[in-house]
Amino acid sequence: MLRTKLKKLKDEVSKVLIGRETEIDLLTISLLQGGHVLLESVPGTGKTLLGKTFAKSINGDFKRIQFTPDVLPSDVSGIQYFNPKTKDFELRPGPVMTNILLADEINRATPRTQSSLLEVMEEKQVTIDGETIKIPQPFMVIATQNPVETQQGTFQLPAAQLDRFFMKLNVQYPSFEEELHMIRRFRETDPYTDIVEVLTPEDISRMSAEVRKIKVNDDIEKYILAIIRNTREHSDIELGASPRAALALIRASQGAAFLAGRDYVIPDDVMSIAQAVLAHRLHITIEASLTKTIDTIFKDILQSVAVPVEA
Repeated sequence: MLRTKLKKLKDEVSKVLIGRETEIDLLTISLLQGGHVLLESVPGTGKTLLGKTFAKSINGDFKRIQFTPDVLPSDVSGIQYFNPKTKDFELRPGPVMTNILLADEINRATPRTQSSLLEVMEEKQVTIDGETIKIPQPFMVIATQNPVETQQGTFQLPAAQLDRFFMKLNVQYPSFEEELHMIRRFRETDPYTDIVEVLTPEDISRMSAEVRKIKVNDDIEKYILAIIRNTREHSDIELGASPRAALALIRASQGAAFLAGRDYVIPDDVMSIAQAVLAHRLHITIEASLTKTIDTIFKDILQSVAVPVEA
């Protein structure tokens, strides 16, 4: 029943976002495992629309922050303000008090403002003037950034912030056929208005509990740790994957198995999800960056690790 609803979720989001099946699957896995997603692509490829449509289809509260250099941490988390009518201080929660938070162009925010998201992403809570407030569940940050504008007016996300993102998705241009379908479909109507809410927060909570029960045997655990340790020992990588990344890869593999209709993880689950979970957490050396990309280095790491086979 719940997996049927997941299929409906994908169908609903695909009404608006043509050719984004992989991105929808990865967003779903992140939501079920309580993770956050960083979307990176050039302008106009539907990053904001993807987050907005996904939020509507899961019947969750949706808030959006358009980051610019003048956005303050209090604009994100909220403030205590003095109400002249009541002559007392009152709490005004920020946009983080939601289910789906779209942090648009996060790399335009200053490092101080970017760091204001760390507590809410990791602890699912926010502290305002000493008062700690729990965030509604489910909760997911979908952050976007434009890789083209990386110098003037932007601030690169630090390693500590990147490590908080469960996955990073590079949203590519649609194919010729997908783009042709899109312009024919959107030139007269707006499919976003037809999106139907197919999941409830209670559905997501139940599915999350099921995903955590997906079996991961010893060989798969050792396979995942071998990949993690190879990122730390590779000569082209300056900063490898953290223990948080190892746990994220296990949980993402469980999510991939759940979407595939299995109650156990296989190596294909790990391989299909590993790059989205790990690549953004790795920092290559200056020498390697002159001739290689993180994608080619990561593929080399995967190929160098022996894949477990069934006895």
